[in-house]
Amino acid sequence: MKTLKKIFTGWITYTLLFWILALAFFVRVYRTGDLLQFYYDQGRDALVIWDLWHNGKFFLIGPITGLKGIFLGPLYYYLIAPFYLLGGGNPVYPAVFLATLGTLAVLLLYILGAKMHSRLAGIIAATIGGFSYYIATFNRWLSNPNPILLTSLLFLWSLWEIVNSKSNSNSKSKWVWWVIAALMIGVSLQFESASAVFYIPIFVTFFLWQNLPPRGSLFSHPRGVLRLIFLTGLVFFITLLPQLIFNFRHENILLNNFKNLFLGERAFRPFTKFILEERGKYFWSVFSSKFLFEEKFFAIIFLTIAAAVLISEYKKFKRNVLPLFLIFLVTPMLGYILFQGNYGNIYDYYMSGYFLPFILLFSIAMGEMWNKKLGYLIVIFFFIKFFPPNYKALKNYLTSTILTRPISLEEQIPTVNLVFNDAKDRGNFNVDTYVPPVIPYAYDYLFLWQGDKRCGENLCGLTKERVPLLYTLYEPDNDHPERIEAWFKRQEGIGIVEEEFKYGHLVVQRRKRL
Repeated sequence: MKTLKKIFTGWITYTLLFWILALAFFVRVYRTGDLLQFYYDQGRDALVIWDLWHNGKFFLIGPITGLKGIFLGPLYYYLIAPFYLLGGGNPVYPAVFLATLGTLAVLLLYILGAKMHSRLAGIIAATIGGFSYYIATFNRWLSNPNPILLTSLLFLWSLWEIVNSKSNSNSKSKWVWWVIAALMIGVSLQFESASAVFYIPIFVTFFLWQNLPPRGSLFSHPRGVLRLIFLTGLVFFITLLPQLIFNFRHENILLNNFKNLFLGERAFRPFTKFILEERGKYFWSVFSSKFLFEEKFFAIIFLTIAAAVLISEYKKFKRNVLPLFLIFLVTPMLGYILFQGNYGNIYDYYMSGYFLPFILLFSIAMGEMWNKKLGYLIVIFFFIKFFPPNYKALKNYLTSTILTRPISLEEQIPTVNLVFNDAKDRGNFNVDTYVPPVIPYAYDYLFLWQGDKRCGENLCGLTKERVPLLYTLYEPDNDHPERIEAWFKRQEGIGIVEEEFKYGHLVVQRRKRL
């Protein structure tokens, strides 16, 4: 047993951590140029950033959320904009940057695991976070929820430092962590508001826990509490300024939409037995899929063991670990039981701000289990069950081909260039694109980017003015065949097909207008 403990001390731990981070980065960036799924959201965001760099159009809001009329702040756009510029418009550059942030989140898992329990707990957390199929592919997603995996841990870290600072410590240093916590709430709200919105009640609950007697000795003077409220409130308010300015410049559009959501649609309501059952299934799916997504039985076993370990060691964890994680994880779960807006729809990524904190808590329990008699066998057995399905899924994803995976840049860019190559020396041309989400933002951007790259501002003859030469590009739509059939009928009345090209799942037709 002593020998096993020594494995996770000193240079061996850091060597292991290095390889975990290196391999975690590899699975997040390998073949990004081929596998990047560039769809509606990605094209929409890229077009906004194109206007920033080429037309000087700055923005005060970011992507729209899943809630009607509710927009995020602009931070996500400004975060990835430099990498679009660096890559000359290539979306692979910001995708790799976001994957790098995901790898930093894996490093934070180790740091927090070591701080909260032991180096072993940190290694366990980093390993799960680094090689979970879901987490790794989430970090490859070129979309605004991606960075919240990092900011969620920064928020949790700041709360941890506040909890563990001594009552007689330098108040300035403790106030810094309060400011960081408030900042992380505002920043996270600009990445995934459906998840980070519950950071606000988390922060309020945590604030009361820390400042009511007997824990509130540091801020026992009312002025200290008021100053803290003012300072954290100011920091949070500053992160909302762009959206507030946009709102007041557009006749309170955002505030009116919020009002309609919470009052008109009554987004939060008392729960029923049906809602409780549905949310229970949702929470189980969300958390179990992050480590044992193909092993439901063993997921139940290991989660039960983890809970039993934490409860059995209540005295050890009651001061900081258990209260902090209960506030951090139970608050959003309660919130989503009560939230019944958006037509009852909630998606996996709505809980993205809690994926890694959950993995961290589980890893702390596994780290504690390691110290039990023969407990290390349970931890080893967990990884025996963890690695095979996640390795298989990651391998299949990273080695997939055009024929075995959804449409990605590997076929989109060659197809777009196929149009430019065929249109060469034929004069100006139009493009009409059909994609299942109906709005072809992805191809609007890819044609703009590739046309500018090849020919500059004239886009190699691609024009919005109606001309005789028309290219129609379409993706298959098995879910709604009636939509694509209607699109085909419309095209038959517009132009005659002269030649058809196919690349992977994509089809291009050169047409002559009637």
